[in-house]
Amino acid sequence: MRRLIVPAFTSLDGVMQAPGGPQEDTSGGFAHGGWIVPYADGSGEVMDGAFSRPFELLLGRRTYEIFAAYWPHVAEGAPHRFIADLFNHATKHVATHHPGTLQWHNSRALGSDVVAAVRELKRGDGPDLVTQGSSELVHQLLATDLVDELRLIVHPILLGRGKRLFDDRAQPSAFRLDATRATATGVLVSRYVRDGDVRTGSFESE
Repeated sequence: MRRLIVPAFTSLDGVMQAPGGPQEDTSGGFAHGGWIVPYADGSGEVMDGAFSRPFELLLGRRTYEIFAAYWPHVAEGAPHRFIADLFNHATKHVATHHPGTLQWHNSRALGSDVVAAVRELKRGDGPDLVTQGSSELVHQLLATDLVDELRLIVHPILLGRGKRLFDDRAQPSAFRLDATRATATGVLVSRYVRDGDVRTGSFESE
């Protein structure tokens, strides 16, 4: 059984849209692209940790297009060349209605039933499945209880609007805090592992 890991840069109010740059994703009139840059002090290590073992990527179509336009063109010696090499060689499983237009090396369409395709991938042998961005795809994965691990990098800002990590379709489920730390700029880096069903109780005296 393969694990499905969701790493995400988020604001305090759960926005994950366009963390890396002003033009990364302006859909919906989002005007705060690049909001993680002032806090970049090593918090990305948790993201790198998701790629320290063999992995395959799960991507929504918008994130795929952003990545395909960037990672294959990172120059030798550039700061992110190591990640570029990993992404360029990894298998990319993409949620798309246009499978014939996937040009990035090792890209595969998930097909018309994305949830069934991901469930089948998890049942098979192979490395971890790791998402990047892809909020709509992540919503589907959380709604169908397919996520095994969350790696959240929460930044001390409120963005007010934008695409969020969680929506009201998420399947009720419990997670266990496996590791956490705070960076010098106030970013909270936490790793949560799936831990069964939601448990409830009561403070009322019997």
